[in-house]
Amino acid sequence: MLSLEVALLTDRGGRDYNEDACGHWHSERQLCCVLADGAGGHGGGDIASRLAVQAMVSRLSSRPTADGDALADALRETNDALRRQREPGTPRQDMHSTAVCLVLDFIDHRAHWAHAGDSRLYWFRDGRLLQRTRDHSLVQALVDAGMLAEDQMQHHPRRSELRSALGLPPEQLVVTGDDGDGPVEAGDAFMLCTDGLWEHLDDAVLESCLAGAATPRAWLDALDQAVRSATRDLPSHDNYTALAVWSRAA
Repeated sequence: MLSLEVALLTDRGGRDYNEDACGHWHSERQLCCVLADGAGGHGGGDIASRLAVQAMVSRLSSRPTADGDALADALRETNDALRRQREPGTPRQDMHSTAVCLVLDFIDHRAHWAHAGDSRLYWFRDGRLLQRTRDHSLVQALVDAGMLAEDQMQHHPRRSELRSALGLPPEQLVVTGDDGDGPVEAGDAFMLCTDGLWEHLDDAVLESCLAGAATPRAWLDALDQAVRSATRDLPSHDNYTALAVWSRAA
């Protein structure tokens, strides 16, 4: 059995309000984490992200998932719920949101996740990146096609162009689910985060901050300082949110 410790970081960055949202829920055997980054303008983004998180937590608490495919289906149901909340002539009329969800079974030591958009999940082992989600974005498609190097994604001028997000018609929505490459081990660390964090911090920075941290709270504090340092001279920058989960032997 694993013991799991959770910590949260969220900041409005250089914006007037925060359009990110996150939440988590646990049962006797599972921890479920959800993070979303809203868009829609005129306040619609923060509504979209909050609705997405609330819908996913409600869905997972009533019907837990067993694998990445089931979690992807839960995200598709959340997309339907988000679209039903749209109201013409209000901030809700064109709301969208990215979303990433992680489910950890601390009895069977298994993980599965699903995402839509460019909010990411990272999985670290022994201080090194083991796996991460691949964005549903234009620049990720360019990387996958061999037309762009992965280390060029962060600063590409079209890095914010998404190919999928909650709020799209069901036939256009792309959701990816995964079950990981093996069991979760004591000492593994997971992080869900929005693009407002990862676009300023590459994998090496994430790893170095992790190596110097004794707790998930300390890790996120180090990442917070790294984002603030990277954005100090920018006229504006996005909200950033991260949810960290550390596994330990019970």
